Amino acid sequence: MKKTLQDWPDLARYRKADVELPPPAAGVSRVVFMGDSITDIWGRMKGTGEFFPGKPYVNRGISGQTTPQMLIRFQQDVVNLHPAVVLILAGTNDIAGNTGPTTNNMIENNYRSMAEIAEANHIKVIFASITPAAAYPWRPGIDPVQRIHEVNEWLRQYCKQNGFVYLDYYDALALPNGAMKPGISFDGVHPNAKGFAIMAPLAEEAIHKALQSGQ
Repeated sequence: MKKTLQDWPDLARYRKADVELPPPAAGVSRVVFMGDSITDIWGRMKGTGEFFPGKPYVNRGISGQTTPQMLIRFQQDVVNLHPAVVLILAGTNDIAGNTGPTTNNMIENNYRSMAEIAEANHIKVIFASITPAAAYPWRPGIDPVQRIHEVNEWLRQYCKQNGFVYLDYYDALALPNGAMKPGISFDGVHPNAKGFAIMAPLAEEAIHKALQSGQ
């Protein structure tokens, strides 16, 4: 049986690490970065250095994942780690159709469900915008630009309505046509070291805002 059928959400990827991770020390505000390949490679790609050195930040990205897969592993890979904040970067693989055809409403429902689980466990929520892409190298023929705009606008409004923090990576990374700016990505979808250098202070600002918020 294929691995995707045996463990569709890839719960095995971080199961051991989750068990071995001690609870955050008293007074320490742990942050879990939940996401797909962009989060997965952040800090592990040559040139980016350690993932937020000295910070109590935990990387739980898995390459290729869509929001339904993240929703299934949210309890294990986020809630059980007792973070103060979860930063969720997702959606581009849904638009690419990695786990089948997906409507915007389906993506939005998965975001809602993750937010509701986080709130029920007193975890503050940051939703990051989907990062820009004019095409997907692994899914020729898909034009993602308009859908990325649509989902990002929904995320912006959803965060505003619910008191969550909206983290806008898109405007910092995008050209007017919806593509990644030149020199900050190695394939037009995944940021390189220069791209992550733009994203890191934006993430830090959003985390500070979430920790200071009344969520």
